[in-house]
Amino acid sequence: MTTTLITGANKGLGFETARQLIAAGHTVYIGSRDPERGRRAAEQLGVRLVVLDVTDDASVTAAAKTIEADGGLDVLINNAGIEGRGEGNTVVGPADVTAEMMLSVFETNVFGVVRVTHAFLPLLQRSATPVVVNVSSGLGSMALVTDPDTPAYHYPGVAYPASKTAVNMITAQYAKAFPNMRINAVEPGFTKTDLNGNTGIQTVEQGAEIAVRMAQIGPDGPTGGYFDAAGPVPW
Repeated sequence: MTTTLITGANKGLGFETARQLIAAGHTVYIGSRDPERGRRAAEQLGVRLVVLDVTDDASVTAAAKTIEADGGLDVLINNAGIEGRGEGNTVVGPADVTAEMMLSVFETNVFGVVRVTHAFLPLLQRSATPVVVNVSSGLGSMALVTDPDTPAYHYPGVAYPASKTAVNMITAQYAKAFPNMRINAVEPGFTKTDLNGNTGIQTVEQGAEIAVRMAQIGPDGPTGGYFDAAGPVPW
């Protein structure tokens, strides 16, 4: 039985990823910062809950100890993320972004990935088929964001794309360091979730597809890559 942890999974893409992986036969833990929301989501899905705030060392350490005591971990999906919008739910562009805003987004999207991955590495290394999936974004692609013919080019924000570019670099470096693991970044696509005020153009079922697929790859699968549902994404 494959045991999987998904951070930030009490709603949105994380919730749907959990639902699809349960259907695929995984034992799933959902990580939720809010215990009550997490409890409701876990009951709805029929999965295990671990209270997990990716910005808090003690919370992450406690979650790792809980999952270790239950038997270990095979797959880690670093899904928790924020966009960090400004007043009136607006995207904050270069004229208005501050270091404080950047720090807030990076604390969850970047440092959270490192914090959680570091805490769970010992468990993953004991697995016969360890997998890490880092949920990135097409907005993290330097190639796409600098190409006027792509939608990503026209996104005005700073903090969120920069954080996802950092996630891509983290993915590449960890994949080289741990060749026995399959470690990849995924781009779900512009999906209707609370993250973007439900302005996305695809469903959570469609958005979760690539994370679910990459969570199930075997030892011969790709590592150190960046993928969407159609295939590799340019860095």
